[in-house]
Amino acid sequence: MDADTAAWEQCSTVRVIPPVRPRKLAKVPFVELAEGRLQGVVSSGSDIARVYVSSIAARTHDYSCSTNNNRPCGGVSGGPCKHLGALVDEAVLQYGIDRVARYLHVEVGPESGGGGGAALMSRLAGSRESASAAVVFSRFLRHLAYLELPDTTAPVPELHWFPATEAVR
Repeated sequence: MDADTAAWEQCSTVRVIPPVRPRKLAKVPFVELAEGRLQGVVSSGSDIARVYVSSIAARTHDYSCSTNNNRPCGGVSGGPCKHLGALVDEAVLQYGIDRVARYLHVEVGPESGGGGGAALMSRLAGSRESASAAVVFSRFLRHLAYLELPDTTAPVPELHWFPATEAVR
């Protein structure tokens, strides 16, 4: 490796960033900035057994919302639905408004007063797009599976590729 390679590129561990503020996971149990999108899983307000996979694309701000089995959200036909608003609100709690705005390429000025998701939602000018919910929902289920593992200090075979110590230099 050359001398210009950053230290973080020499190991395969990732720094975990704690949430900006605590979140309640009942409404939006999963939110991430990944694959050029703000995306996550949002619980239905009317049916406890239903969840929606919602996403907003960076740069274009095109949005999608559907059930985990790709049935479109009824509220997204006239513009962004309440699930997308909840997703943005929780992303702001998790990552902070500056980071989410930067990721989505949205200008949020000081007049927003450091506001929440409403400040971001008002600046999104995308349109509805069709996006598959399967990948995001699958990652959410994988996330849940790790939360159900019993506490242990022993290695977890499924995660054997994670380094136990810092990479040897």
